[in-house]
Amino acid sequence: MSLSLIKLRERPELADRAAQWFHEKWGIPLIAYQESIAECVKRSAPVPQWYIALDGDLIAGGLGVIENDFHQRKDLAPNVCALYVEKSHRGNGLAGELLNLACTDLNSLGIDTLYLLTDHTSFYERHGWSFFCMAKCDGEDELSRVYVKRTGG
Repeated sequence: MSLSLIKLRERPELADRAAQWFHEKWGIPLIAYQESIAECVKRSAPVPQWYIALDGDLIAGGLGVIENDFHQRKDLAPNVCALYVEKSHRGNGLAGELLNLACTDLNSLGIDTLYLLTDHTSFYERHGWSFFCMAKCDGEDELSRVYVKRTGG
């Protein structure tokens, strides 16, 4: 498997395809991804950022970094969001590679800490993230786990 990890700000011609792919995976309105990826491509600020992994011409996985991933702890920013790896590419470390790419890239852009919101209980710890706190998602009653990672290591 030969994968290419892509920073969408460096490959703006992939923006529409990536927005459609994220929309199909997460069911968030397409316009939300289009707007966020367009902001990333403009390079006006370190956040938002979007990344994909290409296997040939197919998107095998991706993730984004946005200010807040729809939770009530607005002080915990920025947030990794929308991490998804196609079933055919799971179990090969691609999610970890995408997480590492985001951390390394954001560190180079001056961001030293990232957060993420999840219901997973051990996946992110295996990739160097630490449980930080519980937070309530917008419009939900249940709490979800928030993880933190320093981008420099």
